[in-house]
Amino acid sequence: EKKMKTLDVVAAVLLVIGGLNWGLIGLFNFNLVTMLFGSLPALESIVYVVVGLAAVYQAVQWKAIQQRWK
Repeated sequence: EKKMKTLDVVAAVLLVIGGLNWGLIGLFNFNLVTMLFGSLPALESIVYVVVGLAAVYQAVQWKAIQQRWK
């Protein structure tokens, strides 16, 4: 239970970071991930994959997450 809640929080934080990055791209055409990791394309790709996996996790587990946090 505690491990799952930790995973829930990590996934939520990654989604917030991803959402903020998309907001920066939309508003200012500024990609924070590229700025931070652009010199390391493999690491940049890993960041995008991890954020994407967090989104899949949240989408698939949303009902279980609601139950865990009641």
